[in-house]
Amino acid sequence: MSVTAKLALEDGTIFTGQGFGAEGEISGEVVFNTSMTGYQEILTDPSYRGQIVTMTYPEIGNYGVNSIDVEHEKPSLAGFIVREESRVFSNYRAEGDLAGYLKSNNIVALAGIDTRALVRRIRVHGAMRGILSTTDLNDDSLIEKARQSEGLVGRDLVREVMPKSVIKWDTELDEWTATEVSRLRGDSAQDAKGAHIVCMDFGMKWNIPRHFASRGNQVTVVPGDTSAEEILELQPDGVFLSNGPGDPEPLTYAHETIKKLVGQKPVFGICLGHQLLSLALGAKTFKLKFGHRGANQPVLDLETGKVEITTQNHGFAVEEDSLPDCLEVTHRNLNDDTVAGVRHKDAVAFGVQHHPEASSGPHDSHYLFERFQTVLSQSS
Repeated sequence: MSVTAKLALEDGTIFTGQGFGAEGEISGEVVFNTSMTGYQEILTDPSYRGQIVTMTYPEIGNYGVNSIDVEHEKPSLAGFIVREESRVFSNYRAEGDLAGYLKSNNIVALAGIDTRALVRRIRVHGAMRGILSTTDLNDDSLIEKARQSEGLVGRDLVREVMPKSVIKWDTELDEWTATEVSRLRGDSAQDAKGAHIVCMDFGMKWNIPRHFASRGNQVTVVPGDTSAEEILELQPDGVFLSNGPGDPEPLTYAHETIKKLVGQKPVFGICLGHQLLSLALGAKTFKLKFGHRGANQPVLDLETGKVEITTQNHGFAVEEDSLPDCLEVTHRNLNDDTVAGVRHKDAVAFGVQHHPEASSGPHDSHYLFERFQTVLSQSS
């Protein structure tokens, strides 16, 4: 028996459909993702903390869910919206259906609305605060709750998703991805021969440390608020700055740590890690109108002139005019010309806004792991 559910936006817009996950009421910033597949990876990406994610592809759930494609121990997003929930799933890897997965993880979800109209409103007016509810169906009440709900700017969401203690990571890539990586690397690839990478986890997707472990590295994962002194005591050959949710500017503890690490150890950052690296060195960030979320974002590598199709998930970006003299732009988003990568001119430190681990998504940017691996091979 279907349950009526409503989405209310802070501008007064109401969408009415059917609930198909857990019942309840949640608030969050309403955003959209243009990926055609990879909904389970999206659900379990900690970067979506505090957000209600709308999928633009019309049918979601047709290949079910499994225990392999998860990117974290449980979903972190606030809510989930689709045009049509596929009630039939078919895939040899499937272990269950999407609705059951959402319900078991207490995620409120909405189906049966005009997602094109919702996405168009977000693109025109920007990402908005919203309330998704199966319990309160009063329009005026929901709109007022949406207007009173908390936004993302100025919030530290990282502390809600980062690990509580140090973790020794040893899980490698799945067989199919490992084969693809091996093919792309070729005979000339250099393994680090036991190099030690310390990953600062601000809400890290698990496919990132899988890439590091599959390349022969020792991987230690530390909470994102770990100090530079504590990290250096672990004697790393390199430091990785992970992705994560929300606004990077309030994370002053991370800025200070990264500033102390640059120049002492090779540093590589992805997504939020890229933003934090830039902030630590003197740059500023700003909130995008509706963000970049999807597996089809074109990025230009300014060094090679090649265009990569990338996976991205972020609502903030580095302000180019604020870049200090020590940083240079290495990659650029071709949709809106924003900064998609930076590199330190003197120290070994670089970051990219997109996700080279691409789970799910294209593998065009795997070479960035090789770039970091080459540095580790020389220093280990």
